[in-house]
Amino acid sequence: MLDLSYMFKDMTERNIKRTNPYSGQSEMLTKDEAELYDQIKQDEYLGNSNLVQVGLDKFSRLNAKAYMTLLD
Repeated sequence: MLDLSYMFKDMTERNIKRTNPYSGQSEMLTKDEAELYDQIKQDEYLGNSNLVQVGLDKFSRLNAKAYMTLLD
């Protein structure tokens, strides 16, 4: 059997730091979680409230602890 786990390590490893701009608390996120967080913050800035809500819902299901620290 061929081991390809080394190719997917970055996708599952929480090695990207994001910090709540209001509380100063930080969380370590996966690549997908960090991209979603960045998209939520961009949608907030642009005033896309529907997209923000969709992103928040998805993020809360992916990583509830980080959601409470970064976005709640």
